[in-house]
Amino acid sequence: MAKLYFYYSAMNAGKTTTLLQSAYNYHERGMRTLILTPRLDHRAGEGVVASRIGLRANARAFERDDDLLAIVDADIAARGALDCVLVDEAQFLCKAQVWQLTDVVDRRRIPVLAYGLRTDFRGELFEGSQYLLAWADHLDEIKTICHSGSKATMVVRVDEHGRAVTDGPQVEIGGNERYVSVSRAEYKKIVAGEGRIELQQPVLPL
Repeated sequence: MAKLYFYYSAMNAGKTTTLLQSAYNYHERGMRTLILTPRLDHRAGEGVVASRIGLRANARAFERDDDLLAIVDADIAARGALDCVLVDEAQFLCKAQVWQLTDVVDRRRIPVLAYGLRTDFRGELFEGSQYLLAWADHLDEIKTICHSGSKATMVVRVDEHGRAVTDGPQVEIGGNERYVSVSRAEYKKIVAGEGRIELQQPVLPL
């Protein structure tokens, strides 16, 4: 039975890497997938999904007012049967688009794997995450670690000095130079102005 899966985490937990691995697993078995990504996040190029460790794949970029069920139907009409739909940066979905993904599952019988952040830099739910948490058939946390050694569950937006930014729009695209994943205890300290976060990320010695 097809299901809607929501894989959520703080930043830098490997969500996109996991998405690309899932897509690869389908392709390895001769099955076809469709990767969807919001057009507003074009750090790797429009219509490209890329992980921090260098994996990347082409995707179908969508706008906030696009009908995702219609996009899936058009892809099937053009290219044939689909075995799975994968959604990157799913926190940027609107409520209607999450409902459309449930239609992909319930009416088209195609599993949907959505990957995204749960909360923003203020500790509040993104719209897409809110309704995925409410409507998904399966919820799974992808874990990452805080610099304190505890599990990271929250995201801090920081300035160029590593100090917390507490005001501004909910959506502001950025990576390690703008956001850091921390535990709830560290989030409270940093947001209260008790210290700063070192932004430099050492490169994994491969």
